[in-house]
Amino acid sequence: MMIDTHCHLNSNDYENIDEVIKHMDGNIMIVSGADMASNRENLDLVKKHSNIYATIGMHPEVASVYNSACLDWLENHINDAKVVGIGEIGLDYHYEGYDRELQKKIFIEQIDLAKKYHKVVVIHSRDAIADTLDIIKSYLNGYPTVMHCYSGSVETARILTKMGVMLGIGGVLTFKNASKLVEVVREIDLKYLLLETDSPYLTPEPFRGKTNEPYNILYVARKIAEIKNISVEEVLEITTNNAIRLFDLPM
Repeated sequence: MMIDTHCHLNSNDYENIDEVIKHMDGNIMIVSGADMASNRENLDLVKKHSNIYATIGMHPEVASVYNSACLDWLENHINDAKVVGIGEIGLDYHYEGYDRELQKKIFIEQIDLAKKYHKVVVIHSRDAIADTLDIIKSYLNGYPTVMHCYSGSVETARILTKMGVMLGIGGVLTFKNASKLVEVVREIDLKYLLLETDSPYLTPEPFRGKTNEPYNILYVARKIAEIKNISVEEVLEITTNNAIRLFDLPM
C-alpha cells in the first residue's frame, strides 16, 4: 500500500478527477487544505471516498483574507470524521508584499488550534526557514509535525528530525537539479520520511510537464529506493507505517 500524505484534489485542477482518484484504489490519499474553498471541498471528498483523509488550514498566501471567522470554521470542523491534521499552514516569503508578521500570527494561531485538539501540523515554508525553525522550536518541539515538500539542507533536516519533525518528500527528488534533496534522502533515516506528491504540482520524472497525481508517489518511492540502495517494497512499507502512525490512520 502507498500513502500520498500531501496532495490537492480540487475539481478545478483536474478534468478527470474521478479517474485520478480511481488510480489510487487500494491506496490512501491525504488532501491538504489551503483556503476556505479547498477546505470545504476536502470535507466533501472524505465523505465520498473511503481512502481519502484531509487536513484543513489556511495557507500563508491567503493571510490577507484570513479572519476570526476562518479560525472559527476550522475549530468547528477540526474533529469532523477523517480530518487528521491542520495544514497546510506556515510562512511564505517568496514574493514581495506579503505581511510577514501577519503570516507568523496566523501560523501560530493555527498551531495552537492543532495542539488544542491533538492534530498533526503540516507546514509550508518557502524562503522562510529561519523564522519557521524559530516557531517550531518555540511551539512544536516534539509535537507531531510534517515539513511539507522539504527542500532544505541536510543540516536543517537534522535539526528538524531531532525535534521529531517528519519530512515530506515529493517529485522534486527526481529532478536533475535536486542534488541537495538527494543528499538529504541519503543521509536522513527513512523513519523520518513521508511520501507526497503535492498534486497537481511538482510532477516527477518521467512525467514532468504534465499534471501531477497521487499515484505518482510510486516514482518518488523508486527514487528513494535507488538513493538508499534498498527495495521499493521496503520504502513503501516504512513510509506507509510512518504515515499511519503519525496521522493515526485506522489501519
